[in-house]
Amino acid sequence: MADARVVHTADRTLGSRRLAALLPPEVLARPGYKALAEAVRTLILDGRIPLHVRLPAERNLAEAVGASRATVTAAYDLLRESGYVRSRRGSGTFTELPEGHAPVGVHALVPDDDGIDLAIAAMGAPDGVLGEALAWAAPRLAEVARTPGYRPYGLPELRAAIAGRYTRRGLPTRPDQILVTAGAQQALVLALGLLCRVGDRVMTENPTYANALDAVRHARLRTEPVAVSDHGWDLDMAESALRQTDPRAAYMVPDFHNPTGLLMPEEDRLRLLAATRRAGTWLIVDETISDIALDVPRPAPLASLGARGSADHVLTVGSLSKTHWGGLRVGWIRAGAQLITELTAVRVAADMTGSMLDQLVAVRLLEHLDAGLPARLDQLRERRAALAAALELHTPEWRWQLPPGGLSLWVDLGEPVSSALADRARAAGVHIGRGARFGAEPGTFEHRLRIPYTLPPDRLAEGVRRLAAAVHGSVPLHPAVDLPHWVA
Repeated sequence: MADARVVHTADRTLGSRRLAALLPPEVLARPGYKALAEAVRTLILDGRIPLHVRLPAERNLAEAVGASRATVTAAYDLLRESGYVRSRRGSGTFTELPEGHAPVGVHALVPDDDGIDLAIAAMGAPDGVLGEALAWAAPRLAEVARTPGYRPYGLPELRAAIAGRYTRRGLPTRPDQILVTAGAQQALVLALGLLCRVGDRVMTENPTYANALDAVRHARLRTEPVAVSDHGWDLDMAESALRQTDPRAAYMVPDFHNPTGLLMPEEDRLRLLAATRRAGTWLIVDETISDIALDVPRPAPLASLGARGSADHVLTVGSLSKTHWGGLRVGWIRAGAQLITELTAVRVAADMTGSMLDQLVAVRLLEHLDAGLPARLDQLRERRAALAAALELHTPEWRWQLPPGGLSLWVDLGEPVSSALADRARAAGVHIGRGARFGAEPGTFEHRLRIPYTLPPDRLAEGVRRLAAAVHGSVPLHPAVDLPHWVA
């Protein structure tokens, strides 16, 4: 039976029941034409409905959502006027994006020089560190430049440095177990591309890292969500899903989970390790934020736990984006040597090799990571305290837990208005990460915001002040916003 949570594009047609299953409950309860059109627009922007897919006929969708045909016709008209669908006589109505418009995931990465960005959970590079590393790398680049420059597995010195770091952290690793990638996101895309086929299930946390969800959806895979609450992971649900739905892979963030900041307890790690092994499910562990340990010791790699050979099915993903700089596109996968060879074959088809200059810089940065990290963590503790203080001052009705590590707070607004707040905040010059972006299922986490504490304290305080003004304005926030605000 097809999973209604993800739309596949093999037949390029979206059935009415499948679209109805993707719509938020509040839209189905009161299917007005503006709310229906906005819900479809959001699904397109989030990637849950692919582009160039034919939408259901108006009569069929009206029956599926319990609305009149006139309501669906008006919704399609609004989508057409705004550029989110186009119609061809005799062929139907197809999804698309307005000219010059980008999906939500792209908007989140485009900087607004005049605004305050409370959406990206990453910091600028530490002062002077990149300059020193570039100076160290320059003469070595001259040596590398005498070669053709193609190193699909990665620079040997960097592979050895990454392997040595895992070994020192309790996970013995050889250089041939490392593939250097263009960031952790490419590592995940390569792993999904090798391990999964269209229509396979991938178990993910709910909520989870938004760009990972995008990777799963673009690979045309089906998500199998496992709840992560303020109290932690629902491992009973995870074990049940592994037994009953046979997911091909599982993507998990056990270290200072994005977006909640939670740290998975060791007993849960052992359960997850054992359950995925029993099920024959590949376990992709994202440790990109594992070094950002603010109140607890840095956790050991999940693959280092358990008996010898019990983690052969684990792929560990990491990068320098959070410890150093997102603009330095250096990440990696740690796995068995044979699997690394197979992943490299997939990688060659995509981009052949990574930047040698970036990798030389990364060698130097890894040499001094442990020495420079304490100052970075002290800075983050200060900024986390500043954000918490600003929230307590300006929005005392909101709730959150102070995480033991990571880069953001997962804030409970108390009502499902995060998308409406995001639109109003944008007008006030603040960009925020609405909760629905992190949901593995449609219509979830509209009562949440992810707010990183990666900006300087004064910028965090001003950003929260503007958010509070948007919330406490004379016009109440509503879960839906009018369509004319879509295209800026």
